Amino acid sequence: MIIGVPKEIKNKENRVGMVIAGVRSLTQSGHTVLIQKNAGVGAGITDDEYIRAGAKIIESPKEIFDRSDMIVKVKEPLPEEYPLLREGQILYTYLHLAADDRLTKALMERKIVGIAYETIELPDHTLPLLAPMSAVAGRMATQIGATYLQHDHGGKGMLLGGVTGVDRANVVILGGGVVGINSAKMAVGLGARVTLFDVNVGRLDYLSDIFGNEITTLYSNSEQIEKAVVNADLVIGAVLVTGAKAPKLVTREMVSKMKPGGVIVDVAVDQGGSVETCRPTSHEHPTYNVDGVIHYAVPNMPGAVPRTSTYALTNVTMKYALMLANMGWKEACKKDEALRKGVNICNGKLVYKQVADDLRLPYEPLVL
Repeated sequence: MIIGVPKEIKNKENRVGMVIAGVRSLTQSGHTVLIQKNAGVGAGITDDEYIRAGAKIIESPKEIFDRSDMIVKVKEPLPEEYPLLREGQILYTYLHLAADDRLTKALMERKIVGIAYETIELPDHTLPLLAPMSAVAGRMATQIGATYLQHDHGGKGMLLGGVTGVDRANVVILGGGVVGINSAKMAVGLGARVTLFDVNVGRLDYLSDIFGNEITTLYSNSEQIEKAVVNADLVIGAVLVTGAKAPKLVTREMVSKMKPGGVIVDVAVDQGGSVETCRPTSHEHPTYNVDGVIHYAVPNMPGAVPRTSTYALTNVTMKYALMLANMGWKEACKKDEALRKGVNICNGKLVYKQVADDLRLPYEPLVL
């Protein structure tokens, strides 16, 4: 199989879909790997390193897409990439279709096989290809929130952990999954007062066992959330429903009651966001202000730390990339139920029910 790795073109996106070890594994298995020129520079990988591992360096993205049976990326295609995709081609990347009607329809029109990292799901309902980026984003969310609480960034002028004799910041985390637990680790480590919400009582028990009295765990309902958000200095949206739009847990009214200079970091923005006042921003223009509250809502947060993120991501994506290359997508999906759940688009049909329901588009079960 010919596998193509184009350079990411999303704003300030410096991750790359494959590292040296991945190229070596695929080429040693008899496959051809095409890497776009300078695709790995942001992650600290040179073209020469790729060449030594067995890859071929290609100048133009069009040639990568034209020649490749499978495209391995990090982020979803942007509109200028839609025409480059062709019928029957495998697209293996993050897609986040539930929040993007235009992308979904474009991929259906191109009749590609769209395999989404974020919906590959193990029998225990964990999401192995989403987890590492969620961990990165969760840790970044606290760092970023702490930075924007500084007065020079428009915030209240608070140190997250305070100092002796001075109160510390209130951090509210919505969601106790991978993002939430990593946000909490960082916030606790910096000395903040942390309140974490979830709807899964078992998960709250688990988090209580881990953190003890270092955090307050609360069952998620609108009344409890409003009380916490109104008094929060930093709110982190960390809610995930697999493959679906994020539920809106923080209303515009709640935001308006927050004190000026407070900060909201909505990690769930790539799935539509869990805060009503949030809209996608970019690394170039990451924030905006609503009712005196700073909103940070960059969909590709881990792109700001591309070396860490690239290696963390490719540690988990390469297993399935090899399966797809060695067996073809149909046989690979027959053999691996988790991978089968990753297929969102197939030959013009939307085959992932949650996305179809959210976008109100026709759903057809995947037939192998």
